[in-house]
Amino acid sequence: MSTRPEILFPLFAGLETLEGVGPKSAQNMGALAIEKPRDVLFTLPYSGVDRRKRDTVQGAEIPGVVTVEVTVGRHTAPQRRGGPYRVYVEDAATSFPLVFFHARDEYLRRILPTGARRVVSGKVELFDGMAQMVHPEHILPPEEAGDIPDFEPVYPLTAGVTQKTMMKAVGSALARVPDLPEWIDPAQKAQAGWPDWAEAVRAAHTPEDMGDLSPAHPARERLAYDEFMAHQMTLALARAKLRRGKGRATVGTGNLQAKVLEALPYELTGAQTRAIAEIAEDMAAPRRMNRLLQGDVGAGKTLVALKALLIAVEAGGQGVMMAPTEILARQHLQGLTPLAEAAGVVIEILTGRDKGAERRAKLEALKRGDIQILVGTHAVFQKDVEFADLRLAIVDEQHRFGVRQRLELGKKGAQADVLVMTATPIPRSLSLAQYGDMDVSVLDEKPPGRKPIKTALVNMARMDEVVEHLRRAVAEGRQAYWVCPLVEESEAVDLSSAVDRFKRLRAALGEGVVGLVHGQMPPDEKDAAMAAFQKGETSVLVSTTVIEVGVDVPNASIMVIERAEHFGLAQLHQLRGRVGRGEAASTCLLMYQAPLSEGGEKRLTTMRDTEDGFRIAEVDLEMRGAGDLIGTAQSGLPRFRVADMESQSALMAVAQSDARKLLAEDADLTSERGQAARVLLWLMEQDQAIRLISVG
Repeated sequence: MSTRPEILFPLFAGLETLEGVGPKSAQNMGALAIEKPRDVLFTLPYSGVDRRKRDTVQGAEIPGVVTVEVTVGRHTAPQRRGGPYRVYVEDAATSFPLVFFHARDEYLRRILPTGARRVVSGKVELFDGMAQMVHPEHILPPEEAGDIPDFEPVYPLTAGVTQKTMMKAVGSALARVPDLPEWIDPAQKAQAGWPDWAEAVRAAHTPEDMGDLSPAHPARERLAYDEFMAHQMTLALARAKLRRGKGRATVGTGNLQAKVLEALPYELTGAQTRAIAEIAEDMAAPRRMNRLLQGDVGAGKTLVALKALLIAVEAGGQGVMMAPTEILARQHLQGLTPLAEAAGVVIEILTGRDKGAERRAKLEALKRGDIQILVGTHAVFQKDVEFADLRLAIVDEQHRFGVRQRLELGKKGAQADVLVMTATPIPRSLSLAQYGDMDVSVLDEKPPGRKPIKTALVNMARMDEVVEHLRRAVAEGRQAYWVCPLVEESEAVDLSSAVDRFKRLRAALGEGVVGLVHGQMPPDEKDAAMAAFQKGETSVLVSTTVIEVGVDVPNASIMVIERAEHFGLAQLHQLRGRVGRGEAASTCLLMYQAPLSEGGEKRLTTMRDTEDGFRIAEVDLEMRGAGDLIGTAQSGLPRFRVADMESQSALMAVAQSDARKLLAEDADLTSERGQAARVLLWLMEQDQAIRLISVG
């Protein structure tokens, strides 16, 4: 079924086939991401107006919407140009004016003739102590008043799209809702008390009170589940494809791993041991590993990665570890080399910098199998890079690396296992949405010897004290990072703020003590400044946020973040994780400019109160929403129309296990429920999934 099922055709027709939608409205609806009748159905009302009829405006909640039957009295035209036109009316208990601005009087005399009975519905407010209704939304003869709903749904609007247009379009779209075959597991559906799909769509658009608008309402919950289910089916299909891709059983001997453990000054944490066991088990299985290793800052991911690479080498193969940037690749190399040497393993690096004869020599050694572990950047993707026997690919920093690249990398070693590492703790709901195609190992303990970091909030007004504190620390031989803010949109201003700070600190602390790194520098100058700091030649490194990921200087024990309120939580957490890696007790000073906004204050106090990256990520998700958390543009995150990832993460988890279960029982979706699930994938426009099944 690689063409859209016929039952869905009416929902994918042009918008203008809907009643009341002309070319102009259709174009304007684009701003609400509405392009076809299906999108109208998934644009649910976010609020509602109670239009139940009352006898009188007396005693109604004012200001508020009132619906009442009246007798029309006299009309009074405006005294001055642009003034109000009033029509006095009388209900069962009192009289009040209907007020119109810029009105055409002949039109008003026609629809509100003196002496006639009318039902009016609109917002009533007080003006000089008198109730008045301004521009009623409904004016109808009593016999047609049944057209006014008791509870009127309110839709999101945009320029050129009125409530009326939306109501008409929705009504017309509802009229063509087909009865679709059921894709939800019958037991699951019965237990949750969910209606059929068509019934759920109709109910969601015809709420009877505010309670019907809640995400927990069975109709809405079902529609949210459908979205999650379609998304998780896509991920599960991608996962099944990766797993079906024949893997190889890679079984280590343990010899090399034992040598590394002997060389280590400390024991592994329980979390590390558990993660290594999960990885080893996956690698030993005949299908391909597709696992995410998620760990907080400093949870010891590098060691887990090395042990996985050694399993590949023990089995007679090769491993590759990829980092997003040159500087991180070099750092991985520095971190891994002493341990690899302890095990007697050949490790080498390949980046965009390798050129000519040197690059050729590396490629030949790799092809012969003389290089056992390769560390590199995206350069390892290039056509001419060939391995003798690639068993394991490790990718650092997932979020720059979507499902597509994961499949791409798999091609290098046709059956290579894939392990992705991320230092960004991700709340469960997001990790399900983003990495639902992967198995996840979590490192949630800090290795022994990591000391807690003391975090303090400091007003920018106390700058001199901070500089003085720094002078004393430098005199004692300690090192510090000083991160400058990204206050302005323009890099030029950020740059000047970093350069100014550098000059002021150099004046206070002395020549040769302070280094500077910023985004505009040529890469080799940047590397030189970083290297000088790493070697301890400079004591303070002033930088814009380039040091955020991965740079390791164990002797650095102070982190100053200027104008910290301008940074996101995840960023602050990553920055703080640069210190606390050595023997000395570490501090992190969050400098802020008073007064703080409510959000700024919440971020900074959260940082002060906890070092748990997962907790911080949850607060971040609550504050920012899912799209911003990973930058929606590059997040590869689905944009759900009904479902809400933050509040419905439990539903997402149910959808994930349901999707996996369905595909385990019916890999090609050929059963009755499988066929229904295909309709769901078409309905939710999961093109990637549809391609995966058609290729199947």
